[in-house]
Amino acid sequence: MLSLNFSKFPILYTERLILREHVLSDAETLYAMRTNETVMKYIDRERPKDLLEIKTFITTFNDGFENGDNLAWVIAAKEKPEKMIGSIGYWRTDYANHRAEIGYMLHPDYWRKGIISEALKRTIDFGFIDMNLHSIKANINVENNASRQILLKHGFVKEAHFKQDYYFRGQFLDSEIYGLLNPNH
Repeated sequence: MLSLNFSKFPILYTERLILREHVLSDAETLYAMRTNETVMKYIDRERPKDLLEIKTFITTFNDGFENGDNLAWVIAAKEKPEKMIGSIGYWRTDYANHRAEIGYMLHPDYWRKGIISEALKRTIDFGFIDMNLHSIKANINVENNASRQILLKHGFVKEAHFKQDYYFRGQFLDSEIYGLLNPNH
């Protein structure tokens, strides 16, 4: 049985990182990341208008966990667990098919240091072992080669290339879907 109903928010650890729940004190950092055009270059989502919108977003994340709809972690270094450097998580959970979509973002100061790779490995393991997912998908902007490479490194395979399936800021964009099957199923 697929489960996102945990009695308390699951905190995950890796060698260098702690993956923890979003808290309202993360709002300024998250706002800065979601309004940073370098961070958001390939994340085709509207930018938040203000801090209140981000606080609502955090509350929605946490409510989504409570409802079993999503599971999103803040990425932080173990030595500074209060300082958000990125986020990673599952959403668009398809319970009927035991599949969830994974997404991630990281502040540019921490790019190319293996952080997303480390967080991704831990969240994939959690998805397959603790959530009992059968498959994980990732939806990327076709120009995001860095994200494509990290997915391929972790065993994802390209499942689809959709032509102009996503409308954002006045234009239709292509999408690539990558998938990873649970090796234990």
